[in-house]
Order: sequence, then C-alpha cells, then structure tokens
Amino acid sequence: MNLKPSPLAFIVFLLAGWISRQQLVVIEYLKAENRMLRERLKGRALRFSDRERALLARKAFGIRRKVLLELGTIVTPDTLLRWHRNLIAQKFDFSRHRKPGRPRTIRIITELIVRMALENPRWGYTRIQGALGNLGHEVGRGTIANVLKREGIEPAPERGGRTPWSVFLKAHWRSIVAADFFTAEVWSLGGLVTYYVLFIIELAKRIVHVAGITTHPNEGWMMQVARNLTDKFGGSLIGKSHLILDRDTRYTAQFRRLIAESRTAVIRLPPRSPNLNAFAERFVRSIKEECLDRMFFVGQASLRRAISEFVAHYHSERNHQGLGNRLIQSRPTASAPVESIRRRQRLGGMLNFYHQVAA
Repeated sequence: MNLKPSPLAFIVFLLAGWISRQQLVVIEYLKAENRMLRERLKGRALRFSDRERALLARKAFGIRRKVLLELGTIVTPDTLLRWHRNLIAQKFDFSRHRKPGRPRTIRIITELIVRMALENPRWGYTRIQGALGNLGHEVGRGTIANVLKREGIEPAPERGGRTPWSVFLKAHWRSIVAADFFTAEVWSLGGLVTYYVLFIIELAKRIVHVAGITTHPNEGWMMQVARNLTDKFGGSLIGKSHLILDRDTRYTAQFRRLIAESRTAVIRLPPRSPNLNAFAERFVRSIKEECLDRMFFVGQASLRRAISEFVAHYHSERNHQGLGNRLIQSRPTASAPVESIRRRQRLGGMLNFYHQVAA
C-alpha cells in the first residue's frame, strides 16, 4: 500500500526541524557566552547560596554527564552531582527532631571532683564519691570516672604512685638549684662571636651564680666548671641536694657523674619542657630584656662587665614579684625623707635604682 504524507505532517516535520535548528543555535550561543564568562572569572571563586545549589542540582539531574561536560558549565558535573546527593541526604536528615541527651555534670561539681583528685592522689572514685556525699552532692561513681578521664587525670593507683613535680619542689625547696645556658653575640676582629654563659640559680632565694663564660663549651671546659661548682671551699653546689638540668648535650655523662659524686643528685628534665625549669628561664628573659638585648659588646671584657653589673643589680637593687616584690638581698631601712632620695645607675643608666643619701 502506497502511503503519501499528508500536507499537515509535512508542515509539522518542517517546523520540528526549524525548532531543532533554532535550539542548536541558542545552545551554541549560550556555550560561547559561558566560555567567555569562565575566562573572565578565571582564578575567582564563585559563591552559591543553598537555594542556587538546589536549583542547579535539580536542573542537572536529568542531563547526562557527557552532555554536561560538553556544555562547559560554571561548576563541574561532579560538583552538580554532589549537590544533588546532598539534597537527597537532607531529605532523610532528622537531626532537627533529636532531643538533647543526658546533661553533662555541672561545672562546679566537675571542678570539685578534679580538685579532690589532685589534692588527694591516693583517693579512688569511691572515696571521692563519699567525700562529695558528705557535702550533699550525690554523684555516681561512673560520672566521677568520666570526669577524671576527660581531664586527663589517672586513676588512684597510678596517680598516687607518682610524686607531682610541684610537691617534689616544695619538699626540697631550699636545697634545689637549676642550671641553664644563654648566649650573647660579641664583636671581635673576626666578626660576631657567640659566647655561652652557664649559670646556677637557687630556686628558693633566686640567687644566681655565673659558673662560666666561653666560646667553646666542650667537655674539658664543662669538667672544669663541675670541679669549681663542687669545690669544698666555695663551690656553689655545696649543701645543695639536687641540680636540675635540661637535655642539653653539653651536660655530658662525665659532667653529671662528677656532680653526683659530690652528693648532689642530678635531675634531667624531659625533652622540650622549658616550663619545668621556669626560674632559670625567667632569669634568662630578664637579663636579655633588661640588659643584653639593649647593648652591643666589643670584646669579652665588655660582656663580662655587663653580666657582672646586672647580677649585682639583680641581687640587691631589683625587686622580685615572686618574692613578694622584695629584694633578694634586702637591708632593713627606715622611711627616708624625700629630699634625701637619689637615683643611682649602672651601665650608663641602663639599670637604675634609688637609695637614701647618708646624712
């Protein structure tokens, strides 16, 4: 049977072809415009709102990945698909309807639990629970365990078997000294030379002893310093029970052995723990900020003079907040008339203090 297309079908065919060509032209135009926009925005980050992301994700879902790549969209096809997956995930996200869980132990009770554990290293969870009950606070044993675990506090056997650093220092306070190095740059004929200064500080009284100054703190020099410190007729370590040292390799095994033979126990601090040698570190900060960093030195003699002047000022003319804002070596004085008070200077006015002029 011979079927001839009707005029209407022919017209519809022509119209569909024309519309298809028009769509291709529009698509080509949009692709060219998109390319130009992408070139203009190269290196810039576009920020989309949640509504815009949702719109693009919905529109892109029905388009194949290959087509999206050909279009050269502003965002990559992977990004569009990820946005769409997020929309699906949000549909099943019921977190807004969740009720809050069990409330955490109030801060005051938490602080009291921690305080009891630290002040009584041998108290276990049950003992702390009983002490809280005596004060009218009913707290579960498991809650106490969780609080101490969260605060990084060990259970009673481990906690009670170790001596806290603060307790050890207080028990041996007047017989502990600490050693440390600091450096200073000195001009010489060959340029800048680094000098190493080793000092000893008594923790209880803050008295500082400069043990030695050198450019080469080798083992021979350190052994001589150890012999000077342990000398029976004037060594700074005589009568001291413990010497605190950091992990500096200059404190050699021979140096530590010689110190230990003089009945002064050597305590080596853990690596990278300057806070455990805080008094020595504070002295280094003081001498640098108040003296060394404000001067330049030509020759070793000028450095030695500056250090000597600062140490004398540090002991008898400078107040210390850690000692109740008092002098290390104080002398009882009566109230001085204002007209008799004079300023005295060290190092050309670098260090100042005031005294009463004798009548």
